[in-house]
Amino acid sequence: MVSPARSLSRLALSLVLTAAMVLGPRPAAAQEGMSLIRDTEIEEILLKDSQPILQAAGIDARNVEILLVGSKELNAFAAPRVMGFNTGLILESDTPNELQGVIAHEVAHLTGGHSARRDEMNRAGMKPFLLTMGLGVLAALAGSPEAAAGLAGSASYFGALGAMGFSREQESRADQAGATLLDKAGLSGRGLAEFFDNFRYQEVFDEARRFAYFRSHPISSDRVEALRRRVEALPNYHKTDSPEALAEHAIMKAKLDGFLNPQVAITKYAETDTSYPARYARAIAYYQLKEPDRALKLIEALLQEQPENPYLWELKGQILFEYARTQEAEEPQRRSVALKPDAPLLRVNLGQTLIALDDKAKVQEGVAELRKALTQEEDNAVAWRLLAEAYDKLGRDGQARLATAEYNFWIGDRRQARVFAMRAREMLPKTEPGWRRATDIVLASEPSRDELRELAREGSTSSRTR
Repeated sequence: MVSPARSLSRLALSLVLTAAMVLGPRPAAAQEGMSLIRDTEIEEILLKDSQPILQAAGIDARNVEILLVGSKELNAFAAPRVMGFNTGLILESDTPNELQGVIAHEVAHLTGGHSARRDEMNRAGMKPFLLTMGLGVLAALAGSPEAAAGLAGSASYFGALGAMGFSREQESRADQAGATLLDKAGLSGRGLAEFFDNFRYQEVFDEARRFAYFRSHPISSDRVEALRRRVEALPNYHKTDSPEALAEHAIMKAKLDGFLNPQVAITKYAETDTSYPARYARAIAYYQLKEPDRALKLIEALLQEQPENPYLWELKGQILFEYARTQEAEEPQRRSVALKPDAPLLRVNLGQTLIALDDKAKVQEGVAELRKALTQEEDNAVAWRLLAEAYDKLGRDGQARLATAEYNFWIGDRRQARVFAMRAREMLPKTEPGWRRATDIVLASEPSRDELRELAREGSTSSRTR
């Protein structure tokens, strides 16, 4: 989960992580390009997988942001306060231990001071647009103008990912250091060796045919054998994944398959497979294939077995909302928040549902939910955009303009942020904190000379962004 401290810490990174949202039920499509996506359940599993390794490396996991990249390519990366995972890597990993092996390898690059990757990222000025909002967003990306705008803004980031590379010497050092981190964390290094061994065949391909990960992470048989010998000699080599970790890994893969590859998922997770991950994947796949009734029937059966699962309630509410059954969506969204009150994305979902209802009291409650989410993720542009809509409905024009300014500020559109912040200043009393925040946004958004003169005349140029 993202705490307030972690949300604020993003401002100190060389990365600027912002958020944009895609709405509406759209058919799923396997993403040929790359996109940055959010899902509370998957982020939580990835953070749990990463925590023991980060701790072994002396890194506080509470200050680490989990970044999920929607791409078929195998890739992962570690940067100060960020761990990134491609969906392709997750789907190719057979076990949690394999995924943890890659995590350890990437953390070893970071702690080993292998600065080539970080320098490339900094020079590229990473400005990814973090496309958000929990459950359902993976499939909603295709064809949305907002998503297209976000991806366009992320071009330099993805270019940086492609440019990152390491020498064979650095790779070998990261292998050895990663094996040490795994053992220190009480984990087996078997998955690390097996992951690279599984893709040993890549070394016979020409550069153009290799996975990008293995173009930037050169692999060789000698390297794999040296790594295998090292991990086999470590005390924790024979440790295995816990049943809980294996179950969570299967759920994560099933969820990604359902959203990203629904046609494949229907076959891969056959009706004869009655396991929880298989039924979860089928429910999501039917939802993406525009068969909401079949999806809801499966979800209801799963809820009979797991009534305290917030993500099942979230999924049910999302389907009902997206298929214009807004009143029915309210109760499952409320249940998801009650079961997991520390998840801001779930509150945003509930806030969205409440403000869509034709009831002033509900809209006001929706405002409160969005405000709570923003105390944990102040850079969640989705929440700001929904908040602007809610304030508009309530006739609170100044606050609506300020929320729109915040939305544009966090997606990186400084010009529009400045325009709406100036409008908010005209409507809000100067004694209100919102007026001062609007001034801060103007000052942080490349104001014109005339705007600076106007602010100087009233003594506002001494205001500082929070």
